Amino acid sequence: MDAFALAQLVLRIILALVFVGMGITHFVPRVRRAMQAMIPAGLAGPDRRWAPALVAVSGVAEIVGGAALLAPWWGVRFAAGIALIALLIAVFPANVQAAREPERFGAAAVPIAPRAIGQVVLGVLVLVSVI
Repeated sequence: MDAFALAQLVLRIILALVFVGMGITHFVPRVRRAMQAMIPAGLAGPDRRWAPALVAVSGVAEIVGGAALLAPWWGVRFAAGIALIALLIAVFPANVQAAREPERFGAAAVPIAPRAIGQVVLGVLVLVSVI
């Protein structure tokens, strides 16, 4: 195993832990309620009825995607990486919503520019880990 392959493996392990850990938080009641509140009204649906399902689906996607980064097959890892990058894009509107209401969301209300930069960096790290 060369140095780059070893670095990719270490990066995949770290990213897998991050994504699985973040996914698990989607099912912690207090965190789940906050995440549901972050979903913009247009995505949450009438009476916010789709918010719980969106939080659950994104949590499961993070858990499965994170675990799949450790699959022994390159194709599975690559597909997981692309899916996780798509997920980062999909959840960004909720991050924007939180940033617009810092008094309501506290520490989760990371300003939009640093959040966007962080999401891009995380996406690039995911891509580098699976190429």
